[in-house]
Amino acid sequence: MNLKELRVGFAFCGSFCTMSRALDALEQTAARFGTVTPIVSETVAATDTRFGAAHDFMREMERLCGRRVIRTIAGAEPIGPKGLLDALVICPCTGNTLAKLAHGVTDTCVTMAAKAHLRNGRPLILAVSTNDGLGASAPNLGSLLGRKQVYFVPFGQDDWAGKPASLVADFAQVPDTVEAALRGEQLQPLLLRR
Repeated sequence: MNLKELRVGFAFCGSFCTMSRALDALEQTAARFGTVTPIVSETVAATDTRFGAAHDFMREMERLCGRRVIRTIAGAEPIGPKGLLDALVICPCTGNTLAKLAHGVTDTCVTMAAKAHLRNGRPLILAVSTNDGLGASAPNLGSLLGRKQVYFVPFGQDDWAGKPASLVADFAQVPDTVEAALRGEQLQPLLLRR
């Protein structure tokens, strides 16, 4: 497998406190794989937070990838019919997006990208970041862990004392997880101790 020939989508959801680490993961992914296409949820595209301005995040994504950000459902839909990606990463993947993926809800650019991509039987890689991963989001996480073509970036509790239900992936392992998923393997160990 020639990594420089592979096409990877990299989608961002609204876990804004992890956005700078997700940008680092995007940069590592863009350095390893041939073509990386940035994708953002409508919330990411439109929301300025204390962690940064939406426009600045998207401009940085475009700089790192050399491609325009996909930011609408209509822009994401061709991913499936045209077979545009070999793998799709959602990093960060919020509890909200986990729920939508687990229940087949396609009402954002990111969930449309995932649905369109999965129809081709190609790997979807999730880098979870949610404060309720061991709470309300646990059933959705469990459902997706057993789903064909869905792989997870290794994750663990990020603050077991202060936020005992919170989970976050080790974003530095995104490129390795993509590589493993392209071979049909889940990167191990999946559960991290912090």
